[in-house]
Amino acid sequence: QVQLQESGPGLVGPSQTLSLTCTVSGGSITTNYYFWSWIRQPPGKELEWMGAIAYSGSTYYSPSLKSRTSISRDNAWDMWSLRMLSLKPEDTAVYYCHARVITVVASYDYWGQGTQVTVSS
Repeated sequence: QVQLQESGPGLVGPSQTLSLTCTVSGGSITTNYYFWSWIRQPPGKELEWMGAIAYSGSTYYSPSLKSRTSISRDNAWDMWSLRMLSLKPEDTAVYYCHARVITVVASYDYWGQGTQVTVSS
């Protein structure tokens, strides 16, 4: 059973950089057909997919966030990271790491517990 755990600062100042890490247990970040994503939910709003890194190492980003966001991974430690530049108050949200594995017959989703990030001075 794959388990995910986010880590990072809870409070970031405006215009600063956010760095979050998600650690995988019970699996490997290079396992075939897994996609490792970051998803956030601002207060009172819906979930927003931010981007993902695939088992192959390919990365994908939301067009609206692409200019400020990068995702990378550390294969040795089975973790992947989100880096987001120039934070704004509207980036305040609960940030989740998410994994999806796609097989021939089904897909499976795994979620971290989420970590609150507040952008404020």
